[in-house]
Amino acid sequence: MNDVILIHGAWAGAWVWDALAPLLRRQGFRPHALNLPGNGHGTGTPEQADFADCVACVETALDQLDGPTFLVAHSGGGVIATQAAENRPDRIAGVAYVAGMMLPTGTGFADLTRHLVQRNPAAAGIGPHLIWDEARRYSEVPPASARDIFFQDVDDTPAWAAARQLTPQPEGVRAGVAHWTAERFGTLPRLYVEALRDRSVILAAQRWMQQQVPGAEVATLDTGHAPQLASPAELGEILGSFFHRVSTHDKACPLHGPL
Repeated sequence: MNDVILIHGAWAGAWVWDALAPLLRRQGFRPHALNLPGNGHGTGTPEQADFADCVACVETALDQLDGPTFLVAHSGGGVIATQAAENRPDRIAGVAYVAGMMLPTGTGFADLTRHLVQRNPAAAGIGPHLIWDEARRYSEVPPASARDIFFQDVDDTPAWAAARQLTPQPEGVRAGVAHWTAERFGTLPRLYVEALRDRSVILAAQRWMQQQVPGAEVATLDTGHAPQLASPAELGEILGSFFHRVSTHDKACPLHGPL
């Protein structure tokens, strides 16, 4: 039975995986949803937590599990998953990105956003709606903006519940940049689950990342930014199928191409 570490994105917490986790268990996997440092659920404060803390959190979880483990990362959690996979490829069975930031080495999501927003203002996503502390050490998302940008296709009651559960996000984490190599991260099986109606990481951004970091299998869901809330059963089937293929040695092609 394979273990699966679930890595949430910015402003969220382990709770974002609550609907998906039991579906993975029914398929024979052991999900472990992390609360990353600084988001109000785990250790640290929004003022203190940084990218390295979150990567260390994933590595600590890996060390507590037996055998190669799958990483599943949503949104900004993708950068953390990439760095953890680069640091500990021997502990990773594969990496799945759910509308996640699967970025070229040394590239931040802000770099991509600046490039795309010149042609498509929607690429700014949640950025214009954020509320910052005085020193810009952390940001918050107004619930109405979260409902519209993150959860527009989720039923009303759970969408508002999720929007109101978001917590301050450390900018030291959100601005993190992964540095990886083809010899380590690039050898791992990968899956990219794209969300066609995403208003946060828009489809053009998702497709650009797939082109720039080739070698991942691709699955498509007709959802907004949070498929694990909008369509957990479909997402669970996609992830379970990927895990089973990798576990039976039908692995995705290793990465090749420009870094």
